Amino acid sequence: MKKFRKYLIWLFIILLLLVGLYPLPYFVEAPGAAQPTSQVIQVQRHPDHQKGEFLFTTVAVKSGTALNLLLAKILPFQEILPKKAVLGDNNNQEYERTQRYFMENAGNSAIEVACKKAHVSYHKQYLGIYVMSILPQSHFKKHLRVGDTITQIDHQEFSNAQAFQHYVKTRQPGQKVTLTYKRQGKTRQVTRSLISLNKQHQSGIGITLVDHLRVHSRPAVQIHAGAIGGPSAGLMFALQIYAQLVRQDLTHGQIIAGTGTIDSQGNVGPIGGIDKKVYAAQKQHARIFFAPQEKITRHMKHVHPHYQTNYQLAQRAVQRLHSPMKIVPVTSFTDAINYLQTHH
Repeated sequence: MKKFRKYLIWLFIILLLLVGLYPLPYFVEAPGAAQPTSQVIQVQRHPDHQKGEFLFTTVAVKSGTALNLLLAKILPFQEILPKKAVLGDNNNQEYERTQRYFMENAGNSAIEVACKKAHVSYHKQYLGIYVMSILPQSHFKKHLRVGDTITQIDHQEFSNAQAFQHYVKTRQPGQKVTLTYKRQGKTRQVTRSLISLNKQHQSGIGITLVDHLRVHSRPAVQIHAGAIGGPSAGLMFALQIYAQLVRQDLTHGQIIAGTGTIDSQGNVGPIGGIDKKVYAAQKQHARIFFAPQEKITRHMKHVHPHYQTNYQLAQRAVQRLHSPMKIVPVTSFTDAINYLQTHH
C-alpha cells in the first residue's frame, strides 16, 4: 500500500511538471539584462578609458508555459502577451532572424551617427535585399527564407531596394526571373515565376524586403552582440562608439543606462518594454537612464487616448521602484551628447 501511495505521489509530481512546462500560445515579457556597451563594442586603436559605464538594456522573452504564466502574475514588471502579438506571421526561427537584422541595422546606424559627429570617415557597402517575410502564394516560398539576402535578379545588381522593385514592376505576372541570394555565406540561385500582387496586376516576387547594408569606418568599429536581437540598443551603441572615437569620458564616472532606436540621421525612436529595461538598469545601480521622448500627434491621441510615451512609462517605473535614477528624455543622439557634456 505504501509503495502504491509513493507511486501515486511521484506520478502526481511528474504530471504537475508536465503541465507546468507545457508551452501555451503565449510569451512572457520580463526584465532582461543591463549590459556594458564596452563589452560588445571594439574601436580599432581607440580603447575605452571611461571611468563609468554605458549600459544597453534588454527585455527577456520567455516561453508561455503554465509555470511562467503563473510567475508572471506574481513577479513585478512581467507581462503576458499572445504569441501572435510577438511573432506576427513568423515562426520562432524567422522572428529571431528578423531581430538579428534589426540589431545589425542598429549597429550600422550607430557607427554612422557616431562617425559623423566625430568627423571620422566611413562608407556604406550595399549587400542586397534582406528578406523579411514571404507571402504564402509566392512561387519562391519553398526556396527563399526569412534572413536571405538577394544580391541579383536576372544577373543584375542594384544599389537599393527601390531600384530592385522598379525592375520587378517592369516584368509581367507569370514571367520567370532568376534570383541570386546568400544564406549563411553561401551563394544560391533559383528561377521561378512572378505573381500578381493586386487588382492592378502589379508583378512581384511575393516578399517584404529592406535594404541590407554594412557600414565601414576608419578606425574600424566592430559590434559583437551575440544572440541579442532587436533595434533598441542603437542609441547606447552610438554613445559608446562616439566616446571612444573622440577619446572622451562622457560618463564622468557614472553608470548610465538607456534605450532607443537610432536612424542614420541620429533620431531616437521608441521601443517596447521600457519599464522592464528601467528595472534592469536599476538592478545595476544606474544613475541616469536615457528614454525616447516621441511626439504624440492628434491622430495618436484620437486612436489611443491613453497612450503614454516611453519617457512617461519610464518615469512611472522609477516611481514604482522608489529609485533615485534620473530619467532623461531624448529625441536625438545630439540631445544625449548635450546632456552628458553639460551635466557632470
